Amino acid sequence: MGEEAKVICGVCKLAKNPDEVVPGQAVRAAIADLIRKDHPDWNPDNPICRDDLNRYRAQYVQGVLEDEKGDLSVIEAEVIESLSEGEVLTRNVNMEFEEKRTVGQRIADRLATFGGSWKFIIIFMSVLFGWIVLNSIVLITHRFDPFPFILLNLILSCLAALQAPVIMMSQNRQEAKDRLRAQHDYQINLKAEIEIRGLHEKIDHLIFKQWQRLLEIQEIQTELMGELSEKLRGQNGERPRE
Repeated sequence: MGEEAKVICGVCKLAKNPDEVVPGQAVRAAIADLIRKDHPDWNPDNPICRDDLNRYRAQYVQGVLEDEKGDLSVIEAEVIESLSEGEVLTRNVNMEFEEKRTVGQRIADRLATFGGSWKFIIIFMSVLFGWIVLNSIVLITHRFDPFPFILLNLILSCLAALQAPVIMMSQNRQEAKDRLRAQHDYQINLKAEIEIRGLHEKIDHLIFKQWQRLLEIQEIQTELMGELSEKLRGQNGERPRE
């Protein structure tokens, strides 16, 4: 009974489940032309499996992009591959980026986060104030860093020299994350645009088919009304129209 429920694909000639095939009439005209180039015996009356349909959709999209932009970039090639395989492009870019961080990069990010917080500012100002008070008032006779606090200036200079590259490393990583996120957004938008175009054409095709069916129904209703009126005239003794 399971074999009887199978549907033969008009392209690969393999038996598929009903939910794995698409009616040939639902295939857009441009893709149907590509299919007929490789399989002249195929026509819209034959079904096509989703694997073959995705493969020809990817070929069509690749041809359109190459005509518009020339050679495809790596990002666009990934979109074509996802269309061919029927895969989803959406992924958690932040999680992937965080998993690739090295120990040094994690330390740099934490130091940059701490250096840009109020906690660091309060601690830093407290140490400066304590240092100045200690060498100005408390240790009057045994100051280890008397005014103009040369040792303090040296420590601050070293701190600034180390803090700057750490912050730059963190900023570079953030820029790399932003670039990766922008590339991912471009892939999603490109695939969404392609899918929306396909949906528009499918809807237009369905609307056209519905209009054809409505016109056929209207013609049948007109014929039935004509036959009914002729019968009523015959029952009333009127002569039927020639």
